[in-house]
Amino acid sequence: MQHRNGRVQAISRREIGIVYLCCAVASLAAVVWSWRAGAMLNYGDAVAHLHIARRVFDAQLPRVSMLGSVWLPLPHLLMLPFVQVYGWWANGAAALPASIFSYLFGCVGLYKLLRRWLNPLPAALGLGFFALNLNLLYLQTTAMTEPLFLCETIWIAEWMVEWRFALDKNPKRASRLQGVIALLLVAATFTRYDGWIMAAIAWTGIGIALLRRGRLKSRSFWLASALVVAAPIVWFVYNQICFGDWLEFSRGPYSAKAIELRTASHGAGPLHPGWHNPWDSFLFFMKAAEMDAVAVAWGNLFLFLSLLGTLWAWFTQRRRAFLWALLLWIPAPFYAYSISYGSVPIFLPCWWPHSWYNTRYGMELLPALALGAGLAIHLFLEALREFKPRLVRWGAVLVVLLMGWNALKMLHEVPLTYEEGIKNIQARRALEQQIPPVLKAELAQRPGATILMDTSTWPNLVAYTGIPLRQTINESDLWIFDSALKVPAQSAALVLAFDGDAVDRAVRAHPEGLTKVRSFVTHGQPVGTLYRLDSQGK
Repeated sequence: MQHRNGRVQAISRREIGIVYLCCAVASLAAVVWSWRAGAMLNYGDAVAHLHIARRVFDAQLPRVSMLGSVWLPLPHLLMLPFVQVYGWWANGAAALPASIFSYLFGCVGLYKLLRRWLNPLPAALGLGFFALNLNLLYLQTTAMTEPLFLCETIWIAEWMVEWRFALDKNPKRASRLQGVIALLLVAATFTRYDGWIMAAIAWTGIGIALLRRGRLKSRSFWLASALVVAAPIVWFVYNQICFGDWLEFSRGPYSAKAIELRTASHGAGPLHPGWHNPWDSFLFFMKAAEMDAVAVAWGNLFLFLSLLGTLWAWFTQRRRAFLWALLLWIPAPFYAYSISYGSVPIFLPCWWPHSWYNTRYGMELLPALALGAGLAIHLFLEALREFKPRLVRWGAVLVVLLMGWNALKMLHEVPLTYEEGIKNIQARRALEQQIPPVLKAELAQRPGATILMDTSTWPNLVAYTGIPLRQTINESDLWIFDSALKVPAQSAALVLAFDGDAVDRAVRAHPEGLTKVRSFVTHGQPVGTLYRLDSQGK
């Protein structure tokens, strides 16, 4: 590596423009495919994210607390303007602006990070493993939070490296970058809980570096520190004010822990693979990361090459701020702990219990793997240059062919996150196809009628019926919902209950005035039953 002022050379606007253009073409192609395949709403979590954003204003009682207590609010706030268009909420297009721009900015950020140590060719090839990853291309067509968080983590690493370069040579620029980094850490804190750990480590590192140089008294540092520290405190205060428990997100009825306890088999064995076993949890996460990054047969080799490139850069470039790029590896220990003790299981089809659950979490390591791959490609091309310079071009062609072959292999195997989405929607598709037509027929006879139902589990039933959420009385409506459960027939013209939910229990306790319209039965799901107000109750 030949450096000039800490980097290979300046990156031209034309170079960045080409990266944007190429990645935009890949993104658009993925969006068109996902739209035509009807895959944008495969994930139940994607549907739920859209639902949360929509209900902030479209509700019996619009309010800020509609953002919920478990998922962090930034992804929903970014979708908020777009879900106001009913069609975009119903078909999932409301998520595209945030997801697509997160993908594009993430690609540019990773390219800039690679270019700090590499020439354009190996940097572009390293970016290719990230930008052309089929799992990422699919997720950026959905309302899932991974593209946004990956973009944030990439730019945190990029600006941390830039800050370290400027720290001794340009203190004023370093001070400005501290403010930018603080804002981005706040954004990450309000996106995923992984961001809390990254914020703590990154900002502590900044503090230590300033302390060593006697600059810890800087006013800008302490103002930015107050901002970083305030972010999780705001979330604690929000949970306390809105839900009466400052840790509602971690121990409330919708928390990961509560869901695990409700869905796990209560035997003597572990609740899930890796439960209270950090090493097994680490292996599950790393396997998911491999399967999300490349074809199954190439996983171990790709991981080895990425680690090789990373370690080589660490030993040769540690004095040039490469340390801060290692922030991209934080997901590995974070998920090893979360799977073991944080009620966050990962199920993989190749390991027991041979299923698909949270496989997308492995995507969190994709930037680190792509960065390491770019560095390994540089090693490979430099070795060819030393042996025979004319082979460098053919070496690059070989890497491109391998990338194409990997993409074809992943496509043949079916990308892991897409396959999980397919499994996810198969459990919901039958009811989402059966119930809306019947609801529409009933509503045609009584326009504007109110429906009593639980929308948190089945939000798409409302969107596919073509009515606003405020035409329902649901679990988010606080005392209105609680009052309706006491006298269902006096509260709504239609009641949709699913075996075991609060509405079902209310109907069983107070069936008077209600007539059963139809039951909806599908394998693996609770039976749904639609009731209408009977003729005597009209």
